[in-house]
Order: sequence, then C-alpha cells, then structure tokens
Amino acid sequence: MGEFCGYRCSICGHEYLPGQVEYTCPLDGGNLDVVLDYQAIRQHYQIEDFSCRSEPSLWRYLPLLPVSDPGGDGTTIRSAGWTPIYRPPGLLTQTGLRRMWIKDEGRNPTASFKDRASAVVVGRAQQTRAQVVVTASTGNAGAALAGMSAAVGQKAVIFAPRTAPAAKIAQLLIYGAQVILVDGNYDQAFDLTIAAANEFGWYCRNTGYNPFTVEGKKTAAYEIWESICLQMPEEERLSVFVSVGDGNIISGIHKGFKDLFELGWLANMPRLFGVQAEGSAAVANAFNAGNEKITPVQAQTLADSISVDLPRDGVRAIRAARDTGGKYLTVSDAQILDAIAALGRVGIFAEPAGATAYAGLMKALSQGIITADDPVLVLNTGNGLKDIQAAMKTVPQAPIIEPTLNALKKILAR
Repeated sequence: MGEFCGYRCSICGHEYLPGQVEYTCPLDGGNLDVVLDYQAIRQHYQIEDFSCRSEPSLWRYLPLLPVSDPGGDGTTIRSAGWTPIYRPPGLLTQTGLRRMWIKDEGRNPTASFKDRASAVVVGRAQQTRAQVVVTASTGNAGAALAGMSAAVGQKAVIFAPRTAPAAKIAQLLIYGAQVILVDGNYDQAFDLTIAAANEFGWYCRNTGYNPFTVEGKKTAAYEIWESICLQMPEEERLSVFVSVGDGNIISGIHKGFKDLFELGWLANMPRLFGVQAEGSAAVANAFNAGNEKITPVQAQTLADSISVDLPRDGVRAIRAARDTGGKYLTVSDAQILDAIAALGRVGIFAEPAGATAYAGLMKALSQGIITADDPVLVLNTGNGLKDIQAAMKTVPQAPIIEPTLNALKKILAR
C-alpha cells in the first residue's frame, strides 16, 4: 500500500484526511484526488524497484496505490492490468507513423479497461469491510465490478440501462452479481445508484464519484511509462489517444503520469488527446469553448460505453488534455465503425468505444495535429465481443452455400 495522505478537491482545492470524506467534496461536489506522500515514496522506492518486478498485473505498482493488497492469489483480481502493447506493421503503413503502439485493454479478465478501477475499488471495499458494492454501468464497469467481486467473494449490485448490449448483461449475470435493469439511461441509473447507496449503506463504485476509480485507471499510465516512456529519449513526448465518455479514464491516465512526474521518474509529460463521439461530446464542447463548464447533451451514439449525457468527471478530463498540451477531437459513428474494421484487419477486435480513440488519431493525422515523427499510443478500452451488433455493421455478411466444390468455386469467382 502506498503512502495515502488523504484527498484534495479538484475544484476548490480543499484537503481532507482519509476518514473525513468518502466520495466527493462536501463543499462543492467536486471530484476528489487521492493525495500520496511522494517524498516518502521516493525515500523507499526507485524506478528499478518496479521494473524488476515479475508480477504481470497492476498490483506490481502496489506501493503507488492507496489500498492494501486485496489477496485473491490465483484469481482474476490478480490478473487485472499489465495488458499487451502491440505495434502492428499494417497500422504503421496505414497511418504513415514511424512509431505507433496500441495498448489492448480488451485483454483484461472481463475484457475492458474498467477492470483496473474495479480491482482497486474492490480492494478498498475489502479493506473497509464493505458488505455490498454497487455501481451504475452501461455494461463494462458493471461487468468489471461483478468479475472482480466474484474473485474475492464480495457481493455486488449492478444497475444498468435496459438498452445495454446483451453480451454485457450476460457477463453481469454469469459473475453472480445482483443485476437490476433500469428503464432509463445511464445518467438515471447513476443517480439511482447513489440514492440506493445512501439508503442501504452500500459502498458505491460509480465512475466519476468514487475517487478510487481513478487510482485503478492510473495504473495504465504506469505501464505505458514502464514499457515505452523509459525507452524513449528524454526530450521526446509521447501522444496518447483515449476515448472519453464520463471522463474518468483520461483523468486516471493523467493522474498516473502526474504521480510519476512528481516522483521525478518521468522527464516529459505525455500529451493526452481525448476523443468523443459527435453525438456524446459534452467534454469536447467545453474544451473547445475554452472553459470548464460542462453542459449536458442528449447523447446519441452507437458507442454505448461513452454515451453519456452529463460527464461526471468532465472538469478533470478537460484539464488532462489542456494541461498536457493535448486536444479534444470528435468523430462520427461512421468513423468509429471504420476504425473497428481497421483495427480488426491487424488482429485487434475493439468495441466501438475502444475504436473511437483510433478514429480520433486518424482525424488528428488528417488535420496535421499529429505528424509522422510523433510517437503515438492508442488505447483500445474494450473487446469487440462486448458489442457484436456494432461489429457486424463493419463487415459484409458471410455467404451461405451448399456443401459442394462447385458452389465454393462460384463464390471464389466473384
């Protein structure tokens, strides 16, 4: 467990001791940043203390996390994180980039980036002896919570919109969570979750509400640093493309890089580029307006994982791009589908939200924001099996033939 000092409000800057607050700032409702004692960490650890570790999971960074070891050796909670980083030649050719990587979060135990947050939140729940952990989710966060909870015997309750993809609902049920479908959207499920947590004393995992979600998500930044940044010349800056819905993933990536910078282990802060679907672009709208005022939208996009009316971590998401010299881009659903197909052709199956980041990179290249010499990493946040209906829109239907050689020859001759 890291040197956990307390919390700091991201809006007003007020600081709290660990036991004084739990979720958001009581003064203004702002998201809380977990505060670590960087000086104490520097005194006890060096870069080599992490690079020499053999544990292939996010728990290799336990000294930088504000939770104790959750145990569960030999279970899925011990295999969250440390996802592969690919460098497909086909994408280098397509983009014209000399250095480009894809970090595939679809290889997490429940097949999405959300396993990182849920693993750490479940670790916190175990530490505080919470009886029930609850969350609202369009599918991935709920599946992650259900899977990580099942690994250590933690009871989980999930509220999901009834329109969530069937594959994601199946995961929730298979992992043994109590699943309640809400006849409404994600934002309504979010509000109901908070009300239920307050009423029944449940521990709430909600993204952009529970400060420990960012602490889980920041571990992806640690892995990018260890695998790529440490191998680059100090004067170079990596550009990282991240799909954005409620804003918590890009906020988490930013927090991870800020931790490393404060520790003196990162020479140059990577540039963070947030990518939103045109139909769900509340954060991009505020960023491009040059302010931090998040105005809700009526989200309409096939990328259900980033379809959010009111981003709950929007302010920190804006700062993640602004403070690192990055930008926000928006892409159409058609561009997202094209990105799914492009990634599929190099062996990476991404769900719509995951492919959104790659669609954003292609737009940045077309606008000259990224050049061939820029080192770039794209984060694929989830596996395409999460949403087969969307994936099937990107490919022609497979022909059905009689089981004869002549029938096969006719197809091959087309």
